[in-house]
Amino acid sequence: MALEITDSTFEELVLKADKPVMVDFWAEWCGPCRVVGPIMDEISTDFEGKAIVGKLDVDSNQEFAAKYGVRNIPTVLVFKDGEIVGRQVGVAPKATYAESLNAAM
Repeated sequence: MALEITDSTFEELVLKADKPVMVDFWAEWCGPCRVVGPIMDEISTDFEGKAIVGKLDVDSNQEFAAKYGVRNIPTVLVFKDGEIVGRQVGVAPKATYAESLNAAM
């Protein structure tokens, strides 16, 4: 399962992580986000121990969505060493997300 990330845990879980981190910026009311959600759960299982996969609800947590220019959801960002190294806006196939996480390894 993808990890629940909030504005208060973002710095610790994402920016200070010792592994690549994939963050799904989503909202409950967003139809395409409901398509990406299960993909994130699968990626989380596939990359267990190698990367962190999390979800951030933009309705409840707006600070980092604004900081990273997330204007459309779903947006999936990949972080390595606290820096963005990948961005996918909209729904994409599972392989696309896996490739961007592999590229960050």
